[in-house]
Amino acid sequence: MFRKSDFFIISAVLLSFIISGYLWFVLKDREQAIFTAIWVPSILSFGIYFKLCFLLGRKT
Repeated sequence: MFRKSDFFIISAVLLSFIISGYLWFVLKDREQAIFTAIWVPSILSFGIYFKLCFLLGRKT
């Protein structure tokens, strides 16, 4: 069900989320935390696009 690329995308999203939380709560750097948090939906969208391309058999 899950491929190696799926775990890579999920780990990238999780890493971005953790870094964003660290910047927000520990370092109190609000601007960098928000900037890093914006990556989460971008990475997920990127992963969903390539997953759909794989499932539909299209070349990217």
